This record gives sequence, structure tokens and C-alpha cells, in this order.
Amino acid sequence: MKRLDLIRALEQIGCVLVRHGARHDWYRNPLTGVSQPVARHREIKEHMARHIIRMLGNHNPANGASDS
Repeated sequence: MKRLDLIRALEQIGCVLVRHGARHDWYRNPLTGVSQPVARHREIKEHMARHIIRMLGNHNPANGASDS
């Protein structure tokens, strides 16, 4: 996956850039408070991109279970 496509996907789910690091940029989901680094490579492996999107997604596993 191209890095720019990953960043667009993160911004669409509400993530914001927290800071530029030495080798990575850090993005945070303000709703969940979870932060993840995004490498500055032009291409990011699909597995890693899916992991970053899953970690920064808006879902909360604790809220997924019903109490009925």
C-alpha cells in the first residue's frame, strides 16, 4: 500500500498527526486515544497497513459484546 493511501485512510477514520519522529510519523485516534507509528517508506506492506488501520479504528472490543 502506498504511504499516502494509508494516511488518507487514517484521516478518513478520524486520526490526526501527533508528531513527526525520526523515522516514523505518529498518528492518534482522538476517540480511542490509541497511537500508532507510520513509517516514512513510500510503500508499506499490506499486512502492516491493515494492522495500523485496525489498531486505530473506532471500534472498541469491550463495547462489541451484548449483555442480553
